[in-house]
Amino acid sequence: MKGERLMRYKGWIVPPAMRDFHEGRIWLKNHAPFSKDDMDKAINHKYFCLIEGIQMKPVIKCNRCHNTNRQLFTIFDCSKCQQPCIYCRHCIKMGRVSSCTQLMVWTGPKAIKTSNHILQWTGQFTTLQEQAANEALASVQAQRSHLIHAVCGAGKTELLFPMVHDALKRGLRVCIATPRTDVVLELYPRFQQVFPKTIIHALYGGASKQAGYAQLVIATTHQLYRFEQAFDVMIVDEADAFPYTFDETLQRAVEKAKRNDAPIVYVTATPAQKLLQSFHKESYSFIPKRYHNYPLPVPQFHALWGYEKSFNRGKIPKKLKQWTEERLSRNEPFLIFFPTISLMKIAAPLFQLINEDILAVHAEDSERKEKVVKLRNKEVPGLLTTTILERGITISNVQVAVIGAESPVFTASALIQIAGRVGRNIQFPDGDVLYFHHGITTEMDEARAKILFYNKKGFFNE
Repeated sequence: MKGERLMRYKGWIVPPAMRDFHEGRIWLKNHAPFSKDDMDKAINHKYFCLIEGIQMKPVIKCNRCHNTNRQLFTIFDCSKCQQPCIYCRHCIKMGRVSSCTQLMVWTGPKAIKTSNHILQWTGQFTTLQEQAANEALASVQAQRSHLIHAVCGAGKTELLFPMVHDALKRGLRVCIATPRTDVVLELYPRFQQVFPKTIIHALYGGASKQAGYAQLVIATTHQLYRFEQAFDVMIVDEADAFPYTFDETLQRAVEKAKRNDAPIVYVTATPAQKLLQSFHKESYSFIPKRYHNYPLPVPQFHALWGYEKSFNRGKIPKKLKQWTEERLSRNEPFLIFFPTISLMKIAAPLFQLINEDILAVHAEDSERKEKVVKLRNKEVPGLLTTTILERGITISNVQVAVIGAESPVFTASALIQIAGRVGRNIQFPDGDVLYFHHGITTEMDEARAKILFYNKKGFFNE
């Protein structure tokens, strides 16, 4: 009888993959990764709420990225509706949202959340780490936002494990958002390793579609434009990084991607004063020393007069060449930071005359992930880079030099983060941090002073 009823059933059952993909997302109707037939059926069954792409009143607003800057909207002659339309340039890389397109929000059956998550981490916290981890966990359980202020190499990622595990066990959905793709690529395998039974998705520009319903999402802050009221716990790693701190729509994206009562945990080594002032004692944790108890490497200042002219004439400045050759002779991996892509591209072939395996990497480099992996695996001796690698990567025994440290792109925060790449491994707790310059700036002085301050605080907190 039961089998007969199933045979007679003429309705439609929503594909679980559609539910798992769309829950919590706000998505362009014409970009759905499912068949048109299934999408039409889901819409007819009221499993989606359809909203206009561009809201015209009371102000012009993109309903995906929440951009309201009129200068970032463009009028165009639309071939679809045969009349002038407006589209949002701010999030155009994710597919065009215009006044005649529709966005979809999932309102159908909820995805199945599980609580059988395993934390497979055998590490041990220092006293300061344990205190910070417990404080952040208490804040999340109380649905209170929290700031973790910990120096580079303090083990910030490990501090997140207890609170993420607790949230997952309670059947909550967690997002770890960061402004940098490189940080996503660094965090993803680490969380996969310690949460082996959890479906985790890594979302960034160019990422492939991933199956299943992810209770843990690691994403760039830009990807949060595509989420709405999706997460029960939001963690913003590297909360001081560009462009997050300068782009209000990215900050709004974090707010709209989480549920209204969901806490935000900010994690950074170099918090802005505004962020510091917004947290009180019970929702603030500070770790002034690294997990291995060695001090932060203190930057050395070295004048490199006329370095741009030297590169343009086809020569590496003598001091820099000597430093690079010394790293090569000692078989020490290195990162050399440049203020601009153009200068780095001029310098790259000159360094390759010293060693042909030296590579250059920048934000638009399609092979940036592979190049970092090659450095980590000791397949190349060093990388020339822009500030994209200032944070979020850990390379054992890496040595660092900054070319043109006086350049405006090298803020105190960026210089501290760059210095923080060195000495992260307990087997190699120190190393070179050189700021090559043609004039010492207040930002350089501030970076060095803060590192000395953290080292002093760390000493008194032993």
